[in-house]
This record gives sequence, structure tokens and C-alpha cells, in this order.
Amino acid sequence: MSRGNKVTTREQRIAETFVELADTLVADFDVIEFLHILADRTVELLDADAAGIMLGDQRGGLHPVASSTEEARLIELFEHQNNEGPCLDCFRSGEPVARQDIPSMRATWPAFTTRLEQLGFHAAQAIPLRLRDEVIGALNIFRRSPGVLSQSDSQLGQALADVATVGLLQERAVTARDTLAQQLQTALNSRIVLEQAKGMIAERTGLQMSEAFQVLRDYARRHGEKLSDVAARVIDGSFAEVSQPNKKAVPPPPAR
Repeated sequence: MSRGNKVTTREQRIAETFVELADTLVADFDVIEFLHILADRTVELLDADAAGIMLGDQRGGLHPVASSTEEARLIELFEHQNNEGPCLDCFRSGEPVARQDIPSMRATWPAFTTRLEQLGFHAAQAIPLRLRDEVIGALNIFRRSPGVLSQSDSQLGQALADVATVGLLQERAVTARDTLAQQLQTALNSRIVLEQAKGMIAERTGLQMSEAFQVLRDYARRHGEKLSDVAARVIDGSFAEVSQPNKKAVPPPPAR
């Protein structure tokens, strides 16, 4: 493939992604799936190895809700539990947060940087999910190589975050703050249900957590169901089976 074709293909993918993130006024809009798409596209289009999204709750706290990899999810959980990291600083300031190298990161976030390196990454930065003065969360970007994103990638990352934010606020009606808070809380609650379902599938099948999530996501997509609804049925025992990557079936939980 020629360089020109590669550029054209990437430009087309960027355009498709903006359309995908803007299309939130649809029936049965799934907030969690939408945010996973944002994380996946961030890795696909930027010089990034993993990404995650954290959203604010009704009390101003920040919680991990979507990630492109299990490692990214663990890093964001560490940020949340230890109240330290670029995503938290980004959410509080409403501005992008980055450090040029590991020593600079360690000086600012010592515990976070240690955990980041333990999971195989050497750079992290955050981009706000913001519309004007309203900050609803932040996009975390992780890289295995040290250094920050290029200016062009940083600008594209902010554009993706902006479009996603507008899409979320549009879907919930910009002027209805109570509705926004309720929807964000629903997303956080759905994430808890999803984590429980992943754990149950992993325990019954021996799959890794990331594989268990892919099983749930694949099933939801194939059957046109919400990811959160499928997860809830796994937990309450009403789910008959889920196909594993090796084509076997995940048995239902024992009868209560």
C-alpha cells in the first residue's frame, strides 16, 4: 500500500470516528459501549498503547468507567483508590496534563508512576472531557515508550474528547443537569455490574478478565443487546450461556 493510501485510509478512519462519536441520539444508547469505543479509537488513531475514561459522579468524585485493556483499567483503579495521577489533576483543572519523562512523572505522582511502570508503561497523560466550563471526566492515554504525544496527536485526542463530550451532553440534554448527573451515575453503576459479570465468567471458565469482557461484548454486539443488560443477566443467573473464544459455552451459574 502506498504512503498516500495509508494517509487517506487514516483520514477516512478519523472522519468515521467523529461520526461514530457524534451519533448518540439513537434508541437504547449504551453509555458504556460508547465510552469503550472512545478508548479503542484513541489507541487506534493516536500514538498510544492503551486508553481509559474516568467520569465524575454527582459528588464530584472521579471513577473509571471504560478502558481499552485490562492494564489500563488497573492503572485507573489505582488512580481512583490512591487519589493520585494525571487523570485526577486533569479533571480538577479542566486542562490537559502531561509530563515529559519518568523523573518528572515520579516527582509529581510517585506511587502512580511506580504502578504505571509495573504494568509495562512509561508515559501517561490526560485530556479533559469538557464543554466550556463543565468538566464531566477525563481521557487517560498510556504509552509504553517514554515521552508525550506529538502536538498533532494531542490536538486530535482533544478533538475526540470534545466530540464525545458534546455527544454525551447532547444525548442527555445540555440544559438538564439533573438528567446528566443521573445518566453519569447510571454509567458508573453499570460499570460495577460489568466488573461483577466479568469476574463471574472468569471464575467459571478460567478466562482472563480481559477475555471475559470480550466474551460479554461480543455476545452483546451479536445479539443487539446492551452490554450492561447482558452483564446483569449473568449476575442474576437468567443468562443461559455465552460463547467463549474457543467456541465452548460458559455454563450458567448454579441454581439458587
